[in-house]
Amino acid sequence: MPHRTAKQVIKRRLVGTEGNERIKVLRDALTELPDYKNGPYADLRKWVTDQIEESRVRKKAVHRDTLAVRREGAAQVAFVGPPNAGKSSLLQALSAIQIKTGDYAFTTLRPVPALTRIRGVLVQLVEIPGLIAGAHEDRGGGRALLGVLRAADAIVLCHASTEPLATLDVIRGELAAAGIEKRCALAVTKLDEVDPSRVDELARASGLPAVGVSVLDDASLDALRAAIWELTGLIRVFLQAPGSDEAEAQALDPGATVVDAARTVHHELAASCTGARISGPSAKFPGQRVGREHVLADGDIVEIG
Repeated sequence: MPHRTAKQVIKRRLVGTEGNERIKVLRDALTELPDYKNGPYADLRKWVTDQIEESRVRKKAVHRDTLAVRREGAAQVAFVGPPNAGKSSLLQALSAIQIKTGDYAFTTLRPVPALTRIRGVLVQLVEIPGLIAGAHEDRGGGRALLGVLRAADAIVLCHASTEPLATLDVIRGELAAAGIEKRCALAVTKLDEVDPSRVDELARASGLPAVGVSVLDDASLDALRAAIWELTGLIRVFLQAPGSDEAEAQALDPGATVVDAARTVHHELAASCTGARISGPSAKFPGQRVGREHVLADGDIVEIG
């Protein structure tokens, strides 16, 4: 059997396996490979050996009591999907983080957080290691991973464009079994490998808003950023110091008031502020003077004082 074919056979055997089961499959595969000291089969044996070690590390990591991620930024959005759905590549493309990526499952062993700036606001993205069937029953350390998801504000389901919908259904079924309901969108990854019509097909079949994305296409990444911002459910206002032309974007919950905006600067400013000058959607005219309980709108420029 050609070494490339042998590698593909091993990968197929690994799908849906984890922990001791995954290690056993890899060890069995190792015994079936020719024991050459050099050449492609020697490289393949090294790859299998490395996979065994990574599986041992993952087995220890996912069974710790907690995998909690410290929250940063205005919102936390989790990237969720099966192994090898392109989550790591997306996270790397959307942020400055450097992550080990590979064309095999379980490259990421623990949740990976990264901050990115979307529309001027810092948002925390968290890649959740690949979920598998039975995660809600703790297969593959799934309970700890699902526990991380409970703290997230929203979820981006990552689904490789080349995979059948059934793969996505498994992940959604695990979330449902765990009682996790969050605002959710579908990122159809690896779009450069299929016809773009695949995005609409998956959107209709899943009933989710879908964005086709390729890490090689900046426009698709911008579309994903826009979808992530919509998932946060936040509004942006621009805080401007009196006499300054510069404004800093600040994320607030819908329905936030002038005093809520002041509180993001300092609690003393919130206590002392009597109102603000507003320009933007919530103002009747540029520079309108409003009271501290004035409800702000997305895009407002706010000068507190």
